[in-house]
Order: sequence, then C-alpha cells, then structure tokens
Amino acid sequence: MVREMGCEVRRLLLAAALLPSFAFADTRVPAIDDMVALKRVSQPAMSPDGARVAYVVRKANWEENAFETEIWLADVKSGTSRVFTQAKKSSDAPAFSPDGSSLAFLSDREGKRQVYVMSLSGGESRKLTSAEEGVSRFAYSRDGKRIAFVATDPKTEAMKERQKLYGDVTIEDEATNPAHLHVIKVDDGASKRLTSGTFVVGAFDWSPDDREIAFDFTQSTDPSFGVTSNISVVDTDSATVRPLVNQDGPDGDPRYSPDGKLIAFATAMQEVASFYYKNGKVATIPAAGGTITPITSAFDEDPRLVAWTRNGIFLAANQKTEAGLFKVEPAGKTVARVPLESPIATGFAFSADAANLAFIGSSASAYPEVFAGAASGGAAKKLSDVGRDLAAFTLGTSEVVSWKSTDGTLIEGVLRKPAGYTPGAQAPLLVIIHGGPTGVSRPSLFGAGYVYPMEAWLAKGALILEPNYRGSAGYGEAFRSLNVRNLGVGDAWDVISGIDSLIAKGLVDKTKVGVMGWSQGGYISAFLTTHDSARFRAVSVGAGISNWVTYYVSTDIHPFTRQYLKATPWDDPEIYRKTSPMTYIKGAKAPTLIQHGDSDQRVPVSDAFELYQGLRDQGVEARLALYRGFGHGLNKPKALRHALQENLDWFDKHLFGVPSAK
Repeated sequence: MVREMGCEVRRLLLAAALLPSFAFADTRVPAIDDMVALKRVSQPAMSPDGARVAYVVRKANWEENAFETEIWLADVKSGTSRVFTQAKKSSDAPAFSPDGSSLAFLSDREGKRQVYVMSLSGGESRKLTSAEEGVSRFAYSRDGKRIAFVATDPKTEAMKERQKLYGDVTIEDEATNPAHLHVIKVDDGASKRLTSGTFVVGAFDWSPDDREIAFDFTQSTDPSFGVTSNISVVDTDSATVRPLVNQDGPDGDPRYSPDGKLIAFATAMQEVASFYYKNGKVATIPAAGGTITPITSAFDEDPRLVAWTRNGIFLAANQKTEAGLFKVEPAGKTVARVPLESPIATGFAFSADAANLAFIGSSASAYPEVFAGAASGGAAKKLSDVGRDLAAFTLGTSEVVSWKSTDGTLIEGVLRKPAGYTPGAQAPLLVIIHGGPTGVSRPSLFGAGYVYPMEAWLAKGALILEPNYRGSAGYGEAFRSLNVRNLGVGDAWDVISGIDSLIAKGLVDKTKVGVMGWSQGGYISAFLTTHDSARFRAVSVGAGISNWVTYYVSTDIHPFTRQYLKATPWDDPEIYRKTSPMTYIKGAKAPTLIQHGDSDQRVPVSDAFELYQGLRDQGVEARLALYRGFGHGLNKPKALRHALQENLDWFDKHLFGVPSAK
C-alpha cells in the first residue's frame, strides 16, 4: 500500500513537471462556488436627464437555491452606486418615470411578478399591478401618467372545469396562454384592458402623443408559432385595434419615430425558410399604414433595435468577437458604428435627449460593468464594481486567434492561457464549443464557461480554445449559412482544424485533448465523440442533439431543423443520417459525460438517452447526469455547482490523470 502511494506521488509530480511554465501571484484559483456566486450586472436604465443610471445585480442565494436580483442606483457625476431595492426574492426591469422622480420595476416579492413604483427620494415601494398570472413587461406612457403592461390571461372557468374533469392535458400545437396589453393609471391604480383574443402580445411602444400603442404578437407562447409574428396598433382610449404589419415571417419590436409619423421594426421581410441564420432587417412603415421600407439591407449582420431618438435610429449588433452600438440614418440607409471605448458593449439605454448613454462594457482585460457616457461615443465612466472580487484570484488571459478550416474557410476563436504562461512544454487542451449555432465566444477577463470551470483548468496548465465555428454570429450572413445542410460535418472541420493549428505551433500535446459544449456545442461534441473520437481523451455533451430525426419530432422549434437541413426526415433521410452523431456510434471511443435537463423541450432528453445507450452498447465509458425539473439551461446555483464539479472531475480523471480535489 505504501509503495503504491509512493509511486502515485512520483507520477503526479512528473505530470506537474511536464506542464507549461507559468507563475502565480499571491492570490488563489477561483473555486467552483466562487464561479457560481460571482455577481453579474444587466438591464441598465438611464434617467431622463442622464444624471442617474439604474441597473440590476444578480447574486446567488445558496440557502434558497436561487439566483436573485436587486436594483442598484448610480450617480453619474460622482460615479457612486447604492442598492435601491432590498426585498425578498428578486427585483428587476428598472424604468425611470418621464419626470425622473421615481423608478418603476418588476418584483416577485409577493408571489407573481408585479409592477412596483418607488420614489427616488426614498420611502417604501408601492405595488401598482395585481395581475393574477403576473406581469411580463411594462412601459411608462410619455407623459408618465399611465403604465402599459403585458399579463397572461388567467385560466377561464371552462379551462378550470376541463382540468377538474380530465387533469392536466396538453394538446400539441393548440394556441394557449394568451397574454394581453393593459394600461393602469399611476396615481390611483385604475386599469383597463386593451387587447383580447387567442394571441400573445410581446414587445410594444407608446406613440409620442400617448394615443396609441404599437405591439407585436404571435398565436401562442409555443416557439413553433414564432415563424410568423405580426404588428398591430391599439387606441389607448377606445381599445380599437388595427393591423399594421401583416406578412409572413417574424415581424416585431415596433418603435415610433420622435414625430410619430413612422414606426421602425425588426423583420425577416417574409423570409420564412431561413430566418434562423440569415440577416434580419430593420424596416420602417408609416404609423397610419402603408409601404414597408427596409433600411438596413446593406448591413451584413443581424441588427437589434435599441431606440429611435431625435439623433437617429440606434441598433445593437455583433462584429466578429466584438459587440457594439450602431446608428442608422433612415434617409440614407447607412449604418455606422458608434465609437465606444469598450470593444464589447451591450444593454444600451439613453437619456431623454439622446445625448447620454448607459451600457454594459467589457473586454479581454475588463469584467462586464455598467458605464455611462456620451451617446456619440468616446470615453465612459464606470458606475458598477461587481468585478472587484476577481482581484483575489489568479486568472488566465484570453486572445483572439484564427486558422484555416478544412475547406479553406477562415475561422476565429478565443485562446485562453494560464496566468504567467510562457511557451514551453506542450500543454493539455480543452476545447469549449458555444451554443446557438449563432452564438459567439469572446475574449474576457474571467473564463465564465457556464458549466465548464475554465479557470480551474487554466490553473492546471491547460490551454482552452473556444472556436467560433461556421454559423457563429458576428461574421456575416454568408458565414452563418455555411453549416446549412452541413451541420456537424463543417462544424467538426472547424474544431479539428483549430486543434491541429495549435498542435502545429507546438503549443498542444495532441494526446491530451478534451472537448465539450452545451446545446449546439453539445451537439458538435456528440458528433466528435462518435465521428472522430480517437482524437480525444474525454468528451462532455451538454443538452446536445444526438439524432436529428429524434430531435425534429420532439423539439419545441421544429422550423429550426427544416431551415438548417432544408428538408424533413421523410423528404431527405440521407441528410439526417449524415449529420446525426448516432450514425457514427460504432466509431465512439472517448469516455463521454452527458448532462441534460429532464424537462428540456428545446433538446428533449430522449437525445441524451439515445447517445448514452449507444455508447454503453459499444463498451465506451459513459456517464449521464440528469437534472430534475430543469429545461434547456441550468438556472439554479446548486445545479450549476454540480455540473461544474462533474466536468472538473471528468477531465481531471481522463485528461490530467489527477484525482479530483472533491
């Protein structure tokens, strides 16, 4: 026994000596609980005069096993922040009143999410709405006297009677859960319903004179109904509804021009067969109805409407590994990027005169924080400081790298290195593949890899590659189209060629490579574990597709598969066979960890069981972790803790040959 322990100690020391050299400062590596508990900011809102910014901070409540949010309030001039809401559960979605005297927000402190209003001068918050099923979104009228909100309709007596007689029964593709617009007076709470029918209201916008509200709607909360969404306008006094945009494909997020004459909106321009990967557009239409005019057709990205101000229409979009704010001139239809100091900027909010701007900014050396500055760009002042806890940790670095794929396509990705890394001995490599497929990996200060403990692996001397494979956002429509009828196959080219490029540079030990990912990243990992398994010491598949036929008939977004594979399984079974990991199950060799929510509707859990059983039948080491009650993502601290630990243990065992510290 003693002799065996001595041999093990010598083996571990030798393994450590073979890792690349790097130096640690007098800090420590973040533990898994540190990774889960790290605070995050979101939803900045700017006061009308630009003097204040409200924003949301998320933190982990381990006792309640929940992520909870509170609203903070920052003074732009001094740069100081203070917590504004302190209540049980969560508060978010802050919105300043038009006169800047109070803040409205959503909170579930008393059960369902309702609208609350609180004076900026202090005092207790006042509950404004009492919707039986809660409120999903809201907005002040321009004069501040009313608030419009969307609430799901309560169950009808007929629905309650049916449930009493038959229990819980769901009829597939039956429109359910209608949600509608209401308005409520801020002073006395008097409310009025504006829309009704079997549809679901989404985004909306008040007209400048408060007489109308433009809103988008779909036929159901089921994502399959999202193939077509339309826009109508409702009179806020008479509740009369008139159609505005009624065409095939998704149309939504309406925004009035400052003079009220036009409405801008996001649109696929009747593209119903490929909108998942083609560029969306922003178009305008007269508020009274008329001709639709696209204004971003020349912009080769997928823009998102931010605001229509007196200074122009502002959009948010990705550009390769960056993200920023863009301005479009409707007359000239030209789009230009606003020169913000942060290369990665999201979550934009304007002052009333559109001269000032709040946003969340980050970079490879700066954790995401809330900033405020001029809407024209330039330097901005940091208002939040949630990343201060990172000063206690030793962190790796990140940089953008590129390589040529098998077919010559130029691919970019993020390469993470240990702190103090200097090229030397070849390092183990972990490949972490983002989801989407229209997601994107970006350089960042902290390796926040969802359920993948990046910083722990960097501390062990490993390199981490995050490839922006074909189909990723930020590289234009043609690039996003490259995995159409080529899913898995072309994606695998991009991952494998990225690994080979690092091996060719002498940075990576080709015998110590692992791969992992969630959702689409899980699918690509599953494809690699069955199709090119000999390359990998270990694989982790998170909520991934293993069989496109199984997925197609079970998912809640059937159009996704038809658009990317350009056929149903009955029309073209060969393309489903070619792109499915299960087709190549007999080639599987690498030990594979599978993680999946048992209530996942986006990628149903049957795909996890199919891969797991197939691996077992081949005698491949496999482990399936099911997260009970979770859908496509894990959104509770303890589940994330477990998933992170599982991945850490799996690759510690198979890639590093080191027993877990657990």
